[in-house]
Amino acid sequence: MSDARQREEICRYGRSLFERGLTPGSSGNISLRLEDGGWLVTPTNASLGFLDPARISRLDDEGRLLSGDKPTKEIPLHTALYDTRGSARAIVHLHSTHAVALTMLPEIDPRAALPPMTPYYLMRAGETALVPYYRPGDPAVADAIRGLAGKYSSVLLANHGPVVAGDSLEAAVFATEELEETAKLYLLLRNLNPRFLSPEQVADLVKTFGLDLPSHHDHDHD
Repeated sequence: MSDARQREEICRYGRSLFERGLTPGSSGNISLRLEDGGWLVTPTNASLGFLDPARISRLDDEGRLLSGDKPTKEIPLHTALYDTRGSARAIVHLHSTHAVALTMLPEIDPRAALPPMTPYYLMRAGETALVPYYRPGDPAVADAIRGLAGKYSSVLLANHGPVVAGDSLEAAVFATEELEETAKLYLLLRNLNPRFLSPEQVADLVKTFGLDLPSHHDHDHD
């Protein structure tokens, strides 16, 4: 895909996410890893709904700005996920309402922020880790993400929002949307004793679709 097409793709998905209220104001950011190891990333203080393809930040493989506007201050969390998740080619970070709300609930398991509610949550987002609160842009968040050792493609930052990697920008966007919808379902059903997928049903999904879930990966190495 050409540089121009990649920039247009970032703008198109950014606008789609913004117009549906998934990341308000100038919140959220998107990055796309390039074949030379550099990135395209959305600029700081830029609304995902009004991105200019020509002003998207172009970074080299050391994270230095080559062209475009100053990049998002959330570069450390993108770097940490790329460094530990070798298959990642794109990352989406939003401040989506239901996913943020989920991070504030006392019962959330940091190793599995959501239970297995739907097959598409597991197929697109996998299982989701929750990391503690860090100030936005704090480099320490990178250490927290690196501590997950690349096992998770979707991570929730407490009181902040989701960070989701995919093997394409489309995959990262779809996984982020699935995470948000599953968080919404959880909040709708909280304290209503809903039926989640059984361990047998989850195992069937893992086998049928070749899912790489951290809980099953860990079990394989017990």
